Amino acid sequence: MTLSKRAFDILLALAVGLVLLPVLIVLLAALYIGQGRPLFHVSERMKAPGQPFQLWKLRTMHVVAADRGVSGGDKNDRITPLGRWLRRKRLDEIPQLWNILRGDMSFVGPRPPLREYVDRFPAIYAQVLEARPGVTGLATLVFHRHEEWLLARCASPEETDAVYARACVPRKARLDRIYAEKQSLCFDVRLLWRTAASLFKPR
Repeated sequence: MTLSKRAFDILLALAVGLVLLPVLIVLLAALYIGQGRPLFHVSERMKAPGQPFQLWKLRTMHVVAADRGVSGGDKNDRITPLGRWLRRKRLDEIPQLWNILRGDMSFVGPRPPLREYVDRFPAIYAQVLEARPGVTGLATLVFHRHEEWLLARCASPEETDAVYARACVPRKARLDRIYAEKQSLCFDVRLLWRTAASLFKPR
């Protein structure tokens, strides 16, 4: 990560954090009243091969004892009504501002993968994770809704894993490599603008 990109991330995270702090407080209160504790979902992700970090989100699912893998149709019944709305508006990702300030993530980059996929596809993620993982990115904008559609049809964790590994990992990796080739602050601003605009478009 370049010094200018890091400085941009820190300044923007502080500015956005100040603006969204009242929103976060209201959301935390709504989550506490509506679904109780825990308020946050913390899970391991990888910022580079062999370098895990704890990704923070607002909790959008009912808690189960053993939870692993990406979210597919097999987990739909665990998503709370408020959680579904938070996901649609991407407000569950507000706590990732903390990850940005810590240096685990950037605003723009590949989505941080689970360790199991980094271990299974080391050649792919060695290239993808040359860029700092991001809250949004080219792959998120281009492929996210199609990925949601593919995974929503899966009825079991095994099917979700198979579809994600076969159909999502390679396609997202190609887009992430395109981003790495074109990466600049101007390109990041364009992707952030498109991400903000997409939140107000109908599904």
